[in-house]
Amino acid sequence: MLQLRPGCECCDKNLPPDAVDARICSFECTFCADCAEGRLAGICPNCGGELLPRPRRPASKLARFPAVTERTFKPQGCGPGGS
Repeated sequence: MLQLRPGCECCDKNLPPDAVDARICSFECTFCADCAEGRLAGICPNCGGELLPRPRRPASKLARFPAVTERTFKPQGCGPGGS
């Protein structure tokens, strides 16, 4: 099941489960659209995969299948200049 991580790995922006600006790679690395499309140019700095819009989980399913709460924040790995 998709983890729906709570924040951008580059800038730590909050990305709730219904965020329309969340981007992920096939390993579920998670970034905001600004970082993904700007400094990362659509490529995951962790695996080299493409970053695409993260699907949103229907609100009716979040109670049974909640988003994860553990944050991953790695500004040092997010392209030129870090965060």
